[in-house]
Amino acid sequence: MSMEVKEVKNNMEVYYEITNFLNQEANLLDDRKFGEWIELLTDDIVYRMPVRVTRESKDQTGKDDAMAYFEESKKSLTTRVKRFGTTSAWSEDPPSHIRHFVSNIVIEPGTNINDINVKSYFLTKRSRGTDHNVEEIFGERIDVLRKVNGEWKIASRCIYPDQSILTVMNLSTFF
Repeated sequence: MSMEVKEVKNNMEVYYEITNFLNQEANLLDDRKFGEWIELLTDDIVYRMPVRVTRESKDQTGKDDAMAYFEESKKSLTTRVKRFGTTSAWSEDPPSHIRHFVSNIVIEPGTNINDINVKSYFLTKRSRGTDHNVEEIFGERIDVLRKVNGEWKIASRCIYPDQSILTVMNLSTFF
């Protein structure tokens, strides 16, 4: 899949594939099909959520890649998924009701021939048990998607929440 920069940016077929892939991923997470979701990840994935910080206006990003809420590999993500099937996953017993929303998808060529850089916005809403409060995390994701054996896989995901202080009980969900 070797494309020139212009071809990736203006290729509606690739844009549709990527958009469909991200929507299907959201559906798998919403339906708690975590085993199938894990299959969307490359073996060398880096899955992380840096801390959002509030700084003076000269640093407009508010992103601090040196600190993270989590930084995971496929092995650690697989362990988390397996744990959901046990009685020790008390934070998700009973399971939360979760919806993942993805929008503002922008694709750019990646640094490798089979990679595409994808920027998107996300909103994750979660309700727990009979609690009337709804938790939400929203922000931006920076992904590297890679074509592996003809299928898109997530090779890297960096999740930047817009909140400096997260108002959720825990980070037991995936983004």
